Amino acid sequence: MDRRHAQLTGPDLASVARLLADGTRAGFCLALLDGRAWTATELARHVGVAPSTATEHLNALVRGSLLAEERQGRHRYVRLAGPHVAELIESLAEMTPGRMPEPGPLSAAGRRKALAHARTCYDHLAGTVGVAVTDAMFERGLLDMEHGLRLTSAGATWLGELGVTVPTGTRRPSVRSCLDWTERRPHLAGAVGAALCQHAFDAGWITRIGTTRAVAVTALGRQVLRRHLDLSDAVLSLE
Repeated sequence: MDRRHAQLTGPDLASVARLLADGTRAGFCLALLDGRAWTATELARHVGVAPSTATEHLNALVRGSLLAEERQGRHRYVRLAGPHVAELIESLAEMTPGRMPEPGPLSAAGRRKALAHARTCYDHLAGTVGVAVTDAMFERGLLDMEHGLRLTSAGATWLGELGVTVPTGTRRPSVRSCLDWTERRPHLAGAVGAALCQHAFDAGWITRIGTTRAVAVTALGRQVLRRHLDLSDAVLSLE
């Protein structure tokens, strides 16, 4: 098969690359890693462009199947098209060359610190806390890699005791390793990672910090994670 024929019959990777090669569109996708739906106005404000410019870029991302749109009355919201897109964006973020943080106000440095400590990666927990939870699950035999990454029977029992319900009958992998772009080590993704993160929100173990995807571990969360995974306050606290 010659190169020209491969270009005509193979996946059109270049079209996806072109969509993400623009800084504004890439900024939108990174913001939407929090798993929530945003309006064009909110995203425009987030990256510092005009609403009309944001709409043009969002339309391109929807046409390219990276984003999905929802309408409620006159309002239009967009979100990542699914976990597969979130995994792509997070993987690309991990591959970006390291850069020294630009000088900025203390609040900006604080946001970077909070994101590195604990954040949502679409619908699962990432950052220092996400990696620490994953490591602790391996240490306790709740996860193992003997025949590929899997949730053990002890892990399934442990989730049930915590009250975590993992959806069944979906095409999504039960567990998946997601390379953390700040820790450079894997955290838990897949259906189990998503269910554990959602339960942590619902039970009040973690809470969002402002409108970013950074999260903080609450006093109750620190108590639960100390008891069930032996995680220290030094790991769980942002300070």
